[in-house]
Amino acid sequence: MALQISATNPEHPALLLELPWHLPLEDWPEEYLVPLPRGISRHVVRYSRAGDEVIAVKELAERPALREYELLRDLDRIGIPAVDPLAVVTGRTDASGAPLESVLVTRHLGGSMPYRSMFETTMRPATMHRLMDALAVLLVRLHLAGFAWGDCSLSNTLFRRDAGAYAAYLVDAETGDLHPQLSVGQRDYDLDLARVNISGELLDLEASGALHPSVDPIEFGTEICARYRGLWDELTRASVYPAGKYHYIERRIRRLNDLGFDVAEMQIEHASNGDTVSFVPKVVDAGHHQRQLLRLTGLDTEENQARRLLNDLESWMATQDDYAPGDPLGARPEVLAHRWVREVFRPTVRAVPLELRGAMDPAEIYHQLLEHRWYMSERAQHDIGIETAVEDYIKNILPKASKTLQPTAE
Repeated sequence: MALQISATNPEHPALLLELPWHLPLEDWPEEYLVPLPRGISRHVVRYSRAGDEVIAVKELAERPALREYELLRDLDRIGIPAVDPLAVVTGRTDASGAPLESVLVTRHLGGSMPYRSMFETTMRPATMHRLMDALAVLLVRLHLAGFAWGDCSLSNTLFRRDAGAYAAYLVDAETGDLHPQLSVGQRDYDLDLARVNISGELLDLEASGALHPSVDPIEFGTEICARYRGLWDELTRASVYPAGKYHYIERRIRRLNDLGFDVAEMQIEHASNGDTVSFVPKVVDAGHHQRQLLRLTGLDTEENQARRLLNDLESWMATQDDYAPGDPLGARPEVLAHRWVREVFRPTVRAVPLELRGAMDPAEIYHQLLEHRWYMSERAQHDIGIETAVEDYIKNILPKASKTLQPTAE
């Protein structure tokens, strides 16, 4: 069989042809590899470069490679945080004509970290709680979309900084299945697998001395279940309110928005006696603040970053002379938002030297600067201004932080 490359973009096959597909992945020369931290995988995985892009290349049998490629494309279409599939390469042979395994090619997720690289320095329990939160949100989003993961674990997840929290991305869909809707049994099976896998991974870290002594691996494995069930209940439960108290429904929707979800479809029913109203969110879409920020500014960020940037944008807009909500003569929010990007966001981020940014993307840098401004203002008992905060952050904070940040490859 001749070498075949099935790709999502017509540019990728030409770029990928330059890679040494006639060699087993573990034998690829250093000149083709990009030195990035890798998580544990049952397959051989390497990072390489195709043109300007850093790619992850995973070696596996043809059928599962094609299946995972299609599943990742499906997840991308429905907006699930997962690695971006680029291509499947089949029909590989070595120099003697012996067959080699196919490979799945995905785009490297810039600024992301496998969990093991995050434990190179002992991780505080508070940070681990944030990891569990991120993984619970990812699992809930997958289940709402009808995706049964089949192998939820820290090893199959990548994490990105998200304004003091983390965002979790699915990195391995090999065992997954997409359905119109999941049963309770399917969700519970995934959740139980997550509990067992996470406890096992943390026990392994404990044995290597990389786990904080106050962390109980079994308790943290169980924590994912509690956090998942709390979020799932908030997103899907039926609420019963007194008839006429429709603002209660709006309050519930606002609470879901605060969690980062939009109610795309709902069911409202009056009781037969007319005394109560039942409200059930039928379709819940994640990314409420992401979509709002993207619509206003064109900035594509993580959810918590978007929430923080929107707060800063709204505060800045209130200081503008032409900001007049409801006044047809005032500037539209979109106009002010793009002015904020041009006059505030971009100049602030650009003030931070590239060599000190590490793996932080522009939105995370801006969040860090806002945090530093707040701390400095608290100490000074007055607003010190963003310029002063940037100057102090570059001088006193970033040089220390950049030593521990993973370098980005993009």
